Amino acid sequence: MTFVNAAVYSYLAMTDQEQALDPMLHAIADPTRRRILQALKERGGCSLDKEVGLCASDIEMRIHLTQSTISHHMSILTKAGLVEGQKLGQWMWYRRNEGALREFLRKLRHDL
Repeated sequence: MTFVNAAVYSYLAMTDQEQALDPMLHAIADPTRRRILQALKERGGCSLDKEVGLCASDIEMRIHLTQSTISHHMSILTKAGLVEGQKLGQWMWYRRNEGALREFLRKLRHDL
């Protein structure tokens, strides 16, 4: 069996629960996305007067990246289930999905 075939077989042998970690691991693998998750822990820093979370422009100011780059990172974090987004008028407001983050950490502790 070649290395590639062994890797494919190993991935296919993984349970759905184990494969569910992949998007989350991909999401936190990037240092910028980890910085975004850290910024989203702030309380009271949202320019929309929300107690938790930040609007996209708040994230841009803290992370110092363009709006399109922030949108790309937020899409990955949202698809992974680690962040929730909500459109409020012309603004996009994001907050951490604390339940998903706790479950992710629990799965990591269990599986690794």
